Amino acid sequence: MKKLLLIIGAFVLLAGIVVLTIVRAQAAYTKVLIGTVNREDLVSVVNATGQIRPQTYVNVGANAIGRVTNLYAKEGDKVTKGEILATIENTQQEANVLGQQAAIAAGGTDIQSDLANEKTQQANVEHAQADLVQKKLDYQRAVALYNAQVMSKQDFDAKKAAYDLDVASLAQAEDGLAQAKAQTASARAHLKTAQATLVVEKDLYAQTIAIAPFNGIVTNEPVRQGEMVVPGIQNTEGSTLMTLANMAVVTAEVKVDETDIVNVADGQQADVTVDAIPGKVFRGHVTEVGDQALLRSSGQSTSQTTSGVEEAKDFKVVVTLDHPSDELRPGLSCTAAIITARKNNVVAIPIQALVMRDPNQLKNPGHVQTVSAATNNNDAAINPATGLPQNQLVQGVFVVRKVNGKDRVHFVKVTTGITGATDIEVLSGLQPGDRIVTGTYQVLRDLKQDALVKQDTSLAAPQNTNSSSTE
Repeated sequence: MKKLLLIIGAFVLLAGIVVLTIVRAQAAYTKVLIGTVNREDLVSVVNATGQIRPQTYVNVGANAIGRVTNLYAKEGDKVTKGEILATIENTQQEANVLGQQAAIAAGGTDIQSDLANEKTQQANVEHAQADLVQKKLDYQRAVALYNAQVMSKQDFDAKKAAYDLDVASLAQAEDGLAQAKAQTASARAHLKTAQATLVVEKDLYAQTIAIAPFNGIVTNEPVRQGEMVVPGIQNTEGSTLMTLANMAVVTAEVKVDETDIVNVADGQQADVTVDAIPGKVFRGHVTEVGDQALLRSSGQSTSQTTSGVEEAKDFKVVVTLDHPSDELRPGLSCTAAIITARKNNVVAIPIQALVMRDPNQLKNPGHVQTVSAATNNNDAAINPATGLPQNQLVQGVFVVRKVNGKDRVHFVKVTTGITGATDIEVLSGLQPGDRIVTGTYQVLRDLKQDALVKQDTSLAAPQNTNSSSTE
């Protein structure tokens, strides 16, 4: 019995030694997630939110004072160019137009009468001219006869008087013709004045009728029928009848964060989604990139404020939709995914695999606390672990290599390119097929140079994707 107990005790001791050896061996390893460097297609995208807006819209304002007598379109209605949208009371203006038209008609009649009188006076001139010719011949014969002492002095004086009378009659007829022509010219001038006045009266009348300047949609109607309106500064109360938007060209006006605006340029492709139209994507392209920063709290341009408070800023970016839909309405909330870069078949790794290390500590491996490159957004900040500025740290990844049959990590400096949603392009330092440490974040923070590692089978490896976001 004692022998059996000794055998059992020896077996337990041996098992304990084996277990202790295994535990100590396992303790020397750091459990990590290991991935393989691959080639992928990467797309870098800047996401921004904003509103759907028409490229062209106009506030149809009141050009005359008075009450709104009719509103022929309501908010949301589609209207065509030249369509009457609203009318303001215009009894006086209409009466002025009708009165002036009547005056023009009377002026035309006066001109016709003056022309007839002019013709009569012309006939009188011609008749006087004919009489004068006859009287001149008679007078010339009388002169000859009188000189020959054949005609008496009395008869000669009668011929001369008849001739002189016709000369005066012709002059009178010519004066009458000139007067008739002057009256005609005066009538024509009065007619032109009346016609010019009619243009003014018609313009005043037209100002009481609001006409659609283009095909579009009524997006706002701040007044009601029967309310008073007055001409005034645009957007002041009582001066705007309605707002008309031309939806032939539709844009998405979005705000891009100041950290991303440097990557946005005219002509870049963008996919726009509208909250009110789920499941539909509108393709577009960037047509305007704002050059003025806007305060996120107020939307006011930084050039228009004297506040010295530092706060987040955005920039306005306009995306013009290639094929707008009739479903779109001004003011709808939207999100634009602007493709700022696209590369195919590039070497890529998960973003979380990037770390920042102090090169001095890499030469003398020890306990290193550092920040992941994926979260380092300020190169001028001080690294709390090293006390060095972040811009003196080196960006790289931990490559897993076999050393004496065991996996050890070696820090490799890398340079990077465009960034996707979860992956980042590697320009130098790695080759496809290299094994690298991809996580976890907590492990990567404290991982040391040349540390023994093993794959943590309890955690799933992260999924790689070529979608992108730099928002």
